[in-house]
Parts: sequence; C-alpha cells; structure tokens
Amino acid sequence: MSTKEIYLTEAGYEEIKKELEFLKTEKRPEVIEALKEARALGDLSENAEYDSARNEQGMLEAKIKELEVTLEHAIVVKNVKKDKVAIGNSVKLEYLEDGDIDVYSIVGNKEADPFKNKISNESPIAKAITGLSVGDVATVDSQNGKYDVKVIEIF
Repeated sequence: MSTKEIYLTEAGYEEIKKELEFLKTEKRPEVIEALKEARALGDLSENAEYDSARNEQGMLEAKIKELEVTLEHAIVVKNVKKDKVAIGNSVKLEYLEDGDIDVYSIVGNKEADPFKNKISNESPIAKAITGLSVGDVATVDSQNGKYDVKVIEIF
C-alpha cells in the first residue's frame, strides 16, 4: 500500500476507527473460533471448512492492516473555511450546458462514495473546482470530455 498522504474528514476518520475496532474485537475472535472448529474436524489437507476459515482470516488481517496504515498516514481535515472549495466542504454546482444542479461533498479518496455524492479530492471535478469561490466557473476535463460548472454555494 502506498504511504502517501491520506486525507480524511473527521467523520471519515471516526468511521475508520470504529470499523477497525469492530474487526479487531468482534470479527477477529469469530474468525479464530471458526478456524478452531474447522481444525477440530480432522484432516486439514481435504478440509474445505479449514481452507475457507484460513482465507477469511487472511482477508480480515489484510483489511485490518489497510485500516491501520490509513489511520497512521491520515491527515484529518478540520475547521474547513467556506470561502473557497476544499476537502471537507460540500458544494452546490450548476452544470452550465444543461442547467442541472448537483451537490457534492469533497472528501479524501478513502471516503469517496459516488452513490452518496461524496467525491474524492482526486476526481476530475474536485480538482477543477478546488480553490474556487462562489460564482467561479471551472472547466472539468473528464474521461467523457470537457464541461463547465459554476460554483453556486459552498457549505
């Protein structure tokens, strides 16, 4: 895993901490118990339950490590100003081609969730509007071509 800076909002940081705690205190003991039970079934060379439990253990430990590294390298974005678009802001944008309006929260890539309109600070639209003020227009250069957006509100 890359050890570059990982931007997180305070809420995102807390969510990752909760998930890590859950995996360590609840999920890990469950997996260890499943492993013990599978091992008790006998011959490990042909024991599908044991293989499955080992695979689950490996995936769990990898996820725990990933979350630990994320928290270790996290830069928590706090006290975000509302005068310019930045990580931690929500922003209302107007697409100038058709007048559509959308609201996005700009978060670090670990928190991004397009289904909840949480976009990564590394996305084309976030890169284009970062640093802009209300009323500013930006050209977004995306995979689907270029388009213009206007910053309507920052909150």
